[in-house]
Amino acid sequence: MAEFEYGPAEFIVAQFDNDRPSPGVVQAILDLVESGTVRLLDLLFVMRHADGGIEIVELEEIGDEIGMADITLDAGGLAGGEDVDSIAELIEPGSTGAILVIEHLWAKDLASKFFQAGGLVVHSERIPAPVVNAVVAGEFEDYAESDADVETVES
Repeated sequence: MAEFEYGPAEFIVAQFDNDRPSPGVVQAILDLVESGTVRLLDLLFVMRHADGGIEIVELEEIGDEIGMADITLDAGGLAGGEDVDSIAELIEPGSTGAILVIEHLWAKDLASKFFQAGGLVVHSERIPAPVVNAVVAGEFEDYAESDADVETVES
């Protein structure tokens, strides 16, 4: 098998209080894409109204408004309906969530090299940054006792 066309993909869900991401959030995404750190495979927004109703907004619908008109999604639709429905439940009523599906480009090369050498990545787990920082600082017990979410995300 030749090089993988795509590497491991990760769903990232960010919640914000407005109905659109801030310019800082947009710039952070653009910086990561432009630097070649990640490839943006899919991006959509979930608006969860105060009454619990859900509205899905595709990037193509608001790209001009938020400064992302030039972004091309490499695998638009990868976040399927079932994924979006379950993720939408994580968004608090009255908030909006951005669902990003990204490919870590360094991981694509690593996974490809493992496969070519007869290996296979059988598990990958992401530990949220606040947890890593709390553990390293020796403050995990304090962090775990707070209302913060300390669960790991498996992929």
